Amino acid sequence: MAPRPPVRRTRRTLLAALVAASVALPVAAEARPSAVPAPAPAALSPLRSVTPAALDGRYAAVRRDILAAERTAGAHGDHRRAAALEAMAAPGRHFLSFDGRDGGRSAEVVGDLSRADRIAVLVPGSDTGPETYGRLRAGATALAERLGARSAVVAWLGYRTPAAASAAALTPGRADAAAGELRGFIEELRRATPRARVSVLCHSYGSVVCGRAAAGLDVADLVLYGSPGTGAPDVAALHTRATVWAGRAAGDWIAEVPHARLQLPFTTVGFGADLVSPAFGARLFAAGDGGHSDYLRPGSVPLDSIARIVTGHGRA
Repeated sequence: MAPRPPVRRTRRTLLAALVAASVALPVAAEARPSAVPAPAPAALSPLRSVTPAALDGRYAAVRRDILAAERTAGAHGDHRRAAALEAMAAPGRHFLSFDGRDGGRSAEVVGDLSRADRIAVLVPGSDTGPETYGRLRAGATALAERLGARSAVVAWLGYRTPAAASAAALTPGRADAAAGELRGFIEELRRATPRARVSVLCHSYGSVVCGRAAAGLDVADLVLYGSPGTGAPDVAALHTRATVWAGRAAGDWIAEVPHARLQLPFTTVGFGADLVSPAFGARLFAAGDGGHSDYLRPGSVPLDSIARIVTGHGRA
């Protein structure tokens, strides 16, 4: 029997993944606690200045919102969420924004934004929320320490990330909804820090978000790592003036994800081109041999590579 054409095999693989995810989604949802209520955050003026006084006022206002959400979660009986929010509200933590509703949104600064000449904005992938936020913050902290003085890292959890074992993780719906939020955040940040060099770092499904937002991001670098794709066939299709970088560690399971897109009646499954392939056209960076969650691990090869890119000293 003649072997099936590669395209047909890829489509069958994607369809199988979609079916599996569609089954996993209700099961996973059933195992999760019910939605945790949270009060609406206080209305904040746009960030127009990053003077120490302006930032202190902003951080204090957002901390009050986090504490209010903590009290509500505790009253609801979700002690895991309440403990996570208590940690986020700890003295010395600096949040530019927070909204505990619909899974939780936040933007935390690690470093001194008032003195930063280079700023890295981290866009996380699936399974990131208040209860798992420590992983994102750990990466932001490691990168900030590697960058040193006059640098700041913003951990941007500005969208409801999909669960890894879900149909949403195979489709661009969450990314489409998040792209406008990311553009708006970067615009506000750029207005407040016009002299800083800004890079956006996108991990896993976060790369899909960044791919959707790319054309509207006024940044120096777009760094995509541990990525299933962006939905674009190549760098030119992103319509960005930023330098586009891509990296994938040798031990990252994401390499096994089919690099194809399948148009179904109501959605698209898959994210297309392999970002580390020559055909995509990104600049590649050394990503070491770690796993999917190791890119910002202290002392790692990819952390060093990404820090060099953020400081403007990256090498293709």
